[in-house]
Amino acid sequence: MDRATLLAFIGVVVLGGINGVGIAILNTEVAPLWGATLRFGSAAALLFGIVAARRIAMPRGRALAGSLAYGVLYFGVGFGLIHWALVQAPPGMSQVVLAVIPIIALLLAVLHGVERFRWQGLVGAILALAGVSVVFGERLGGPLPTVSLLAILGGAFAIAEGTVAVKRLPGSHPVPGNAVAMAVGATLLLGASLVAREPWSLPDTVAAWGALLYLVAVGSVVVFVLFLFVVMRWTASATSYVWPLLPLVAVPVSAVVLRERVTPLLVVGGALVAAGVYIGAFASPVRRPAR
Repeated sequence: MDRATLLAFIGVVVLGGINGVGIAILNTEVAPLWGATLRFGSAAALLFGIVAARRIAMPRGRALAGSLAYGVLYFGVGFGLIHWALVQAPPGMSQVVLAVIPIIALLLAVLHGVERFRWQGLVGAILALAGVSVVFGERLGGPLPTVSLLAILGGAFAIAEGTVAVKRLPGSHPVPGNAVAMAVGATLLLGASLVAREPWSLPDTVAAWGALLYLVAVGSVVVFVLFLFVVMRWTASATSYVWPLLPLVAVPVSAVVLRERVTPLLVVGGALVAAGVYIGAFASPVRRPAR
């Protein structure tokens, strides 16, 4: 990994980890699917404005097909199912379920022929999953409803498949690629919100407006431009390790902003997550000695 890709990966983890706090604040005043529609629809409009101002070429042909598939899977289906499930699912348990994304991404990448199967990748993903389970061990929030569990697993599968789809098709510039993808995702989320009969309202408080502005400008535009930049220069399975790393940022930020309790388990679980990410994404492959 070169320095630019590493810095972009770190940026996705740090800035994306704050998204969870912003979503928690926004969901107190805005319906979840409608809030996701506002977030990604506004981010798409902002990205299209950047494309027009800088005269960046829009994706065409297979690159356009890749952006559309990425938008449907990642933003429409993935975030749609997750936001819907979070209405009833405990946040801690949801984070644990989403930590399986690196495992799913590795298996899908192998199935689609864009990566080789690596035992290190599987071991690292399992370690990272165990670390996230330790972090949220005391705040899992009780049993997870079956429908919510299936929705989160479906969202995790769609996000992993969307990440692999970017690798399967020729990439475009991260800005117009995300503009198209978020516009498609926002359209699907709007339809889901309509079906769910959610109220379409705007935030009332300064805190909720601040959360929405962060989610649009930083949590969507900056984070996902960096995300596509990393995916195009790295492997899909390695890039998906951002998901088990996000709680390590979200928990301390929640402690400061929302005054949630932080336990020593964060250190233990964080060490397991860091070890899993290093083994699965950064460590050189272990090779058998030649006979």
